[in-house]
Amino acid sequence: MKYRVFVDGQAGTTGLQIMDRLAARSDLEILQIDPEKRKDIEERRKLLNQADVAFLCLPDDASRESVGLVANDRTIVIDASTAHRTNPAWVYGLPELSHSQREAIGKAKRIAVPGCHATGFVLLVRPLVEMALLPSDYPVTCHSVTGYSGGGHKLIEAYKQMEGAGKGMEAARHYALTLQHKHVPEMRLHGGLSVAPLFTPIIGNFERGMAVAIPLQLWSLPKKPRLEDIHGCYRAHYAGQRFVRVQPLGEAALPEAGYFDPTACNGTNRAEIFVYGHEEQALLICRLDNLGKGASGAAMQCMNIALGLDEGLGLIE
Repeated sequence: MKYRVFVDGQAGTTGLQIMDRLAARSDLEILQIDPEKRKDIEERRKLLNQADVAFLCLPDDASRESVGLVANDRTIVIDASTAHRTNPAWVYGLPELSHSQREAIGKAKRIAVPGCHATGFVLLVRPLVEMALLPSDYPVTCHSVTGYSGGGHKLIEAYKQMEGAGKGMEAARHYALTLQHKHVPEMRLHGGLSVAPLFTPIIGNFERGMAVAIPLQLWSLPKKPRLEDIHGCYRAHYAGQRFVRVQPLGEAALPEAGYFDPTACNGTNRAEIFVYGHEEQALLICRLDNLGKGASGAAMQCMNIALGLDEGLGLIE
């Protein structure tokens, strides 16, 4: 028996990435929609209800509409939009969040895939909060450098053509300047924080890859942790996690030329965690592929878990 899978929104950036990964799987039957009917609500309703797993790669409102079309209690819905990431009725699709999260995903029929920036942020913050190394009310600051592919088709084309939003593409550029990026609510909630972080994303002139960075004044924290304490916290929290790798502490993890490469995890479902700094200050960095562990790879990982399959099936570590 093959599981039937439908991707609602397969023409978008995340949808295309998921379709590529599904195409390599012999254990799945891909339900295809006629391109001329991809906005036909009745055709979508039929396919959504035929599917064992339905991926939603749509804008928020369209995702909510698609969920409303599912009229059975069998179809597993995995939503890649922002629409349901803070909804308590949905399971947050980050298996490494806690020791119980993988089991929750395995039992869920509604799974919200984390945002790319939020994935790196939560992987860095949540263990520190749980271990009381970082107070939940700490005013966390986060900077995230990302490739332009996260902006979707229009921004990708603008960068390739160097026009419109792609003008000035030779320089890295801050965005979300009102400090209200759509990932902030899930960063606060699933990071275990009681206050929203100050989050400043930066887009660079490269297609994919991401480095989420959090600076900390160690002397200002109640327990005044050392770099070794933070690193040890990560090692303990992510022990046995195949897709999250805690890198060595100290000079062994320093880039050879001194410049951190946000693209080194591209093409994988891997997230790498680094702890840099000195006695009084720390710089925590999570590196991932914004289209891999930050989007389509995470969605596939959740599907594998929800179906009771090998978690890494079809994914590159």
